[in-house]
Formats: sequence, structure tokens, C-alpha cells
Amino acid sequence: MDFIKGFTFAPFAKQGSYLKKDIYKSLDTLKERVGVNFIIFVPTGLQDTPQSEEICYTSSLNISDEEFKDLITYSQKIGLRVALKPTVNCKNGTWRAHINFFDEDVPCEPKWSNWFKSYTDFQLHYAEIAEQTGCEMLIAGCEMVMSEHRENEWRKLISDIRNVYHGVVTYNTDKYQEHNVKWWDCVDVICSSGYYPIDDWENQLNRIEKVVQKFNKPFFFAEIGCKSTEGSSKIPNDWCHEGNIALNEQAEWYTAMFEACIKRKWISGFVIWDWAGNHYSLNKAESHKGFEVYGKPSEKVIKKYYTMVVNDQ
Repeated sequence: MDFIKGFTFAPFAKQGSYLKKDIYKSLDTLKERVGVNFIIFVPTGLQDTPQSEEICYTSSLNISDEEFKDLITYSQKIGLRVALKPTVNCKNGTWRAHINFFDEDVPCEPKWSNWFKSYTDFQLHYAEIAEQTGCEMLIAGCEMVMSEHRENEWRKLISDIRNVYHGVVTYNTDKYQEHNVKWWDCVDVICSSGYYPIDDWENQLNRIEKVVQKFNKPFFFAEIGCKSTEGSSKIPNDWCHEGNIALNEQAEWYTAMFEACIKRKWISGFVIWDWAGNHYSLNKAESHKGFEVYGKPSEKVIKKYYTMVVNDQ
């Protein structure tokens, strides 16, 4: 697999967002400032609660198919490889990892069978778009931790996707879960979310390496990042963490992450979370505490290592 130096771009956007000129300008800026070669777009599916069976992906809360197609075409025109990662979220704010049902069907209770039918419809819709537009990769979901033990359903889903899409198929498991997925053999690539503490990279990479060796598959981090908030380098997975602005701490986290990872030849890339479609002005970067790296010291760190690791491949 060709090395991935990527970003997730403008995720979970609402209908009409990709029609704005700022979106295309931001994509150009990302390529110019960081030198990426890979982009993940994130179509959104929404269910009311973690126990809801129906997933909606056709409302105004999700980008329209035509918007996706147009931006995919533009991305490819400027030399970017494209992946689609259709991702489910809960309207009530519960993290998708907690979507869960009884393991055995019970009358009058929500069921895995009904949910997987809706989830399959959602994934196949975007698999067809990925096929039509020549996307390099389809990532069949993200961080669905409580569902991952449903091995038969996931194997069936991957098989169904392959009937309509002929590119690379994978699934983005969550941090600390790489060794718990038993069905990596049915996808082409293993990938996960790499939100690991700054001082724990060697330990976690040792664990992940055993999984990669067992299944003999390529591996990349489909999400990876840290907020520029004081203390976030110790808990980069905590989206709600509050604290003072810490631009250098974010940069230090990226440096530590890259230094640990570039020594592992089995790691085939990174997709940073995330690059916005509409940026704050550069003079406000020093007061921004989120995951974004635009105009922050971390942006230069990422560009440095992206250039370094690609040249070394």
C-alpha cells in the first residue's frame, strides 16, 4: 500500500456546506501548507439513541451525494487520493462506540438484526458512490466498539460491500481495540484511531504490532490527533477536556508520536484529525484549543514528518 499522509477533511458537515467556495480554498490550502496526498471524507448517518434501529443519512444534516461527488472529483484533480468513511453518530450525543443491543433477539426490544440491515444500507449507498467516483478506499465505519464482537454480521457487511465496490476495504477500530477485532482477515487493511498518551506510544505500538503480524495486513492510523489544550497530551482521546491553551504541548505530542511511529516500518501512514472547511483566521491560531493544527506549531511538525517519512519509503 502506498504511504498515506492524510487528513480527515471537514467531517460531519451539513448539506450545502460543500457548495461554498471556502471548502475548495481550504482543501487547496491543506495541500499547499502540509503536503498531504490522502483525504478522508466522512458521510454522516444519524440514529436517535444508541438503541435506535434506524439510521438516516438523507436529511439536511448530511452532505448531499452531489456535493460529495463534486468534492471527490476536485480532490482527485489536484492529486489527492480519496477515502470515504461513512460514520454513524447518535443525535442524543452518546458516542457511537456505545451503540449496543441484546445479543439474542427479544420480542418488543430493539435488535442487532434490524440495526445491521439499516447500517448495511447506509454503507452500501456510499460504497456505490466510492465505486462511481473511483475512490481508493472505503472505510466501513468508525469506532463501533460494542458491535465489533458481532463477527458474522461484520463479515457479511464486508462481503456485501465488495459486491458493489472494488477498491480497498477496511474498518476503523478505536484506540486500544486493535487486538479485539477478530475479523481483520476479511478486510484489506487494518486501521485504528491513534489517540494514545504521549508517554505510552512504544507500549501501544508493541501491542498493535502483534495484531499486524498475526493477520499479515498493512496498517495505518485512520484517525490520529491531540488538542492544543493543557493536559491533552496525556489524554488525547478526551474531546471534552478543558484547560489552558497549550500550542507547544500539542506540537510535542505530534513529535513524540511521529518519532515512535517512523521506526515501525509496518505503519503505512497517518490521517490527522482534522482539517476544517472554514478556518479561523491565522492571527487567532494562538488562541485556539481544539484539534485543528492550522497556523499552529503542530502544522509545521506534521509537514516535517510527512516529508521525512515519505522520502524514506
